[in-house]
This record gives sequence, C-alpha cells and structure tokens, in this order.
Amino acid sequence: MSGLSINPSDEAVSQSSDAGISAARYEQMVRDVRAKQSFGMAIVGGFAAAVIAAFVWALVTYITNFQIGYMAIGVGFLVGLAVRHLGKGVDTKFGIVGCAFALFGCVLGNFLTSIIVAWRTEGVDLGSILLVILTSPAIIVEVFTATFSPIDLLFYGIAIYAGFRYGIMEMPEEEMINEPPAPTPNPAV
Repeated sequence: MSGLSINPSDEAVSQSSDAGISAARYEQMVRDVRAKQSFGMAIVGGFAAAVIAAFVWALVTYITNFQIGYMAIGVGFLVGLAVRHLGKGVDTKFGIVGCAFALFGCVLGNFLTSIIVAWRTEGVDLGSILLVILTSPAIIVEVFTATFSPIDLLFYGIAIYAGFRYGIMEMPEEEMINEPPAPTPNPAV
C-alpha cells in the first residue's frame, strides 16, 4: 500500500512533491475521487456486509459445532471491503462507517452463535428462543455477559481496525507520478 494520505493537507502535498508527484495532479485526482464518493452506499454496504458476515459466522458455528472467535476478523475485513467498494470513499468518515459496522457485525455474529449454541445444547426450539428474545430484550445483555471472553476484545479490536483500514480507498502512487522533468540546458556552454 502507498504511504500517501489521500486527504489533501499541506503535509500530504509536500510529501507528494518530495516523491516526484505533482501537487496539482494530486489535488485533481483527489477532487475526481471525491466526486465519485457515496456515503449512503457505504452505509448500505457496511450494514449488508455486517449482517451477511454475522450469519456466515453463525452458519460456520452450526456446521462445526464450535464457536470460532477469530471469525470476527473476517467480519471486519468483509465490512471494510464492502464500504470501500460501494462507498468509494477517501475520507475518514468511510473508515468510521467501516469500524462501526464491523463492531455491529461482530456483536450480531456472537449473538447469533450464542443462539445456535443454546438451541443445540438446551434442546429448545429456535422459535421459542426468538420469542424469549423478542419479548424480553434484557436477555440479550445476559447472553453477552454469560458468553463474553476477554479474547473477544482482541478479535473485536482487530475487526474494528480492519473495518476502518479497508473502508477507506487509497489511490495507487503510480497513478499520480508525472513524467520526470526534462533536463534543463546548461547555460555555461
């Protein structure tokens, strides 16, 4: 990945000039990219990816009969890529959308896996479990406190980072580099 920031600050422009990148070209490309951004699509993509990833996590738990905590990292990665692809954003707010929906997807995934575990171990039908959850939402907090593990914080943290990091587009440095300047003639000749 490029070390260049997409946000046109004085520091980024001076860095781009040092790297052989025209400041004017950089500014024009940033304007072009920002014109294609869609914050609404980033939100839609982040939400859809979070829900899909949470259900995949629950499905993997159902198939393997084992709750895999590091699936949270995949949730964050998938959400970040969805925000990046659909939102096409270069601003920090797209990363924030990515990390918020990554956290949402992790919490939803953990909750769905808890439902699956309860369904399998207690022998209660799924409809009864959902009815209890819908009629007394306070049980959700009880489920999370009963199933929480400190390692979850690590996986959630990595997922949030992935959602932020992959939620923001970066322009490849090679697209911004101008042709090298022509050599100046030596006036002493």
